[in-house]
Amino acid sequence: MFAAHAPHPDPASLRHLGDELDARAPTTADVGPWRSGAFRLLADTGALAGFVPAADGGTGAGEPALLELLVTVAARCLTTALALTQWAAGCRLIAGGSDAVRAAWLPGLARGDVTTTVGIAQLSTSRRHLGGPALVASRAGDDWRLTGSCPWVTGADASDTIVTGAATAEGGHAFFVVRRDAPGLVVSPPMHLLALSGSRTSRVEFNSVAPAAVIEPAATGGVRTGGLATTALALGSTRAALAVLEGEAASRGELGPVAVSLRTEAEAVAARLLAAAAGCDPDQRDRLRADANGLVVRAAQAALTATKGAGFVAGHPAERLVREAHFFLVWSCPQTVAGITLCELSRGGL
Repeated sequence: MFAAHAPHPDPASLRHLGDELDARAPTTADVGPWRSGAFRLLADTGALAGFVPAADGGTGAGEPALLELLVTVAARCLTTALALTQWAAGCRLIAGGSDAVRAAWLPGLARGDVTTTVGIAQLSTSRRHLGGPALVASRAGDDWRLTGSCPWVTGADASDTIVTGAATAEGGHAFFVVRRDAPGLVVSPPMHLLALSGSRTSRVEFNSVAPAAVIEPAATGGVRTGGLATTALALGSTRAALAVLEGEAASRGELGPVAVSLRTEAEAVAARLLAAAAGCDPDQRDRLRADANGLVVRAAQAALTATKGAGFVAGHPAERLVREAHFFLVWSCPQTVAGITLCELSRGGL
């Protein structure tokens, strides 16, 4: 899928991947992409390898190509796209580790031989209001132990490893690769969510758990949520809603201007997203994310309005898209983005 140094994924391969994910989407929504075969498909097509540096067994695709892939996956199956972003975040953290850590984990992840996910919400947006750290790493010589919890871990019961971050005695934080079958690690049953329950998101408890690998704190930098991948998924979900709306508009002329207006706005967000891949400051990134949030919610609402009562029936694409659109208001949403969204909602902007 990702040829060496190619700026974009192969279009034919991307279309085929989207079609295959779409065919699996109903099953994926129920059991998750790990059990539906969707994640295996990502590995077999080379999509996973694009997120791993070439020196570590992947193909090292550039960020514009990876964002294009995420948009496509999200447009066909948002559950799979969410799982993919969490897998990719875990790989990115591992890639900041030592040569030994990278060699031990990244080639297998690129091939799909092993799976991973990430649990770092406790370091960023979740539970910070409680004062103390939710997950603590203690050290005795070269031995580390993790105690506490990760409140949100996608695919926790389906992934072989969890890459997580914990507060240290020095006042910073370090990252660790933890095997799912490690003694003392307890995965709670997956949560029943408003949308995307197939992501099998769970709370994970650590009872003096020994990690399988340590990623040096200085190598990873800080944790920041609400990156461009999140915006890419919102854009993909917007395109799925537009497909429903444009399908209705094909036989109802009054819907045409609405569809054209939203499509134009989506294309503008897509252009800004690709431009941001070349570099942007945090304020620009947050504004883009907030704009994508507003767009995905409005596009889903337009699809629901266009499909009338049929779209309000459980199982209809419009009903699902409305629920999934609201996911972006809470997932990986920095306070600055939440503030923009709340301001717009108070003015009737969404």
